[in-house]
Amino acid sequence: MGPANGGRVKVIYVAGPYRAKTEWGLEENLRHAEDAALRLWQEGWCVLCPHKNTAHFGGVCSDDVWIAGTLELLSRCDAIYMLDDWEKSTGAKGELELAKRLGLDVYYEAHREKLCAEKTS
Repeated sequence: MGPANGGRVKVIYVAGPYRAKTEWGLEENLRHAEDAALRLWQEGWCVLCPHKNTAHFGGVCSDDVWIAGTLELLSRCDAIYMLDDWEKSTGAKGELELAKRLGLDVYYEAHREKLCAEKTS
């Protein structure tokens, strides 16, 4: 049934750093987002993880294409999940700003216990 009321599965968007100074740093960011996405799926959410959606596509399209696409995905979600270190990402800051304007539920990885408590009540 998922974390939503009435049997509707809520969609949550994973936001956090993608780019890094090194290829290894990029891979670490991808794995971090992937781990969080898997945990959220296991909790019953439907997860949109843009890190995995466009991994290693850099340079194929302009950044404007990626930004517009990910913000469109976010606009169709019920909630946003902010990974640790989200403050270091300009993109994640913009995603959080949009999520708040849209009135989405906001969860932070640093407060996992709170997410679980809200989800089950």
